[in-house]
Amino acid sequence: MEFAPDSLQALRDAPVDTVIDVRSPAEFAEDHVPGAINLPVLSDAERARVGTIYVQQSPFLARKIGAALVARNAAAHIDGPLAGHDGGWRPLVYCWRGGQRSNSFAGILGQIGWRVSVLTGGYRSYRGLVKAQLYDRPLPARVVLLDGYTGTAKTELLHLVAKRGGQVIDLEGLANHRGSLFGAMGEQPSQKGFESRLAAQVMALDPDRPVLVEAESSKVGQRIVPPSLWAAMGDAPRIRIEAPLAARAAYLQGTYAEIGADPARLDQTLEALIPLQGHARVAVWRALAEARDGVALASELMTHHYDPRYARQAGAADVTLRTPVLDADGLAALADRIMDELAKL
Repeated sequence: MEFAPDSLQALRDAPVDTVIDVRSPAEFAEDHVPGAINLPVLSDAERARVGTIYVQQSPFLARKIGAALVARNAAAHIDGPLAGHDGGWRPLVYCWRGGQRSNSFAGILGQIGWRVSVLTGGYRSYRGLVKAQLYDRPLPARVVLLDGYTGTAKTELLHLVAKRGGQVIDLEGLANHRGSLFGAMGEQPSQKGFESRLAAQVMALDPDRPVLVEAESSKVGQRIVPPSLWAAMGDAPRIRIEAPLAARAAYLQGTYAEIGADPARLDQTLEALIPLQGHARVAVWRALAEARDGVALASELMTHHYDPRYARQAGAADVTLRTPVLDADGLAALADRIMDELAKL
């Protein structure tokens, strides 16, 4: 049975038990329907082999070899991950474009007696729904920006607001990057993967309540903020957090402790600042890093690098919330005040 949702919400609410992506592991890793499991009918190497045969020898031979491989892999999936499902199980299967891979696998599952559906158009149709959500339509909820100098705990405040029932989008979490030169948190998702994560959150927004988003540039690491959200951020009111330099430096020293524990990575990052700050200043920072004086290093970096850049780029604040400390109690109090302001904006 073909299933052709006209929106991400329709796909999310589909009357199915399991979404199965039968594309190769590499295709799945780049992006996939949220919540889908990967049961490839062709491995990466098998897909490359069949494609080469299709181009260099003959489409018929490629289809024959591909069918044999699909049958073997399908058997392994049925004996393995799918073995525990009873007759009422309802899988939704998709491949790249809703073609041979998904229909072959779905046909086998259907012959067993499972109530299988195939996503019409495959991943390409899903990707079209994501682009429609993030590129073609305005954001469904009002955006409020959480702004402030580096070290004002904006990401942690987002999480505290969410725990209090506030509506938030954590772009740094979705992009797996803290949004600064020191912000890498491991490998980032692909642009498509980032947009899938974001679209799932945008789709779930309550249009009657504001959504709090950290003020970012148009890129978070290497990931680009899509047009609908970026446009909404450009027109959004700002809640600015202000805290003393000493409090911000102490907070950063704790938050970025893993960077201080990796001297080679820290030195490489500081070296990248030489074109902007000069050899003499970076030499001072390297000395502080070697001495393991994280608070002094954070203070220096903010004073000479981050704070001046922020001051040049910052927009006007609609609300300013000041705190003398950024410890657990101080952040909890700030989160409560942010919730109060969100109710007014």
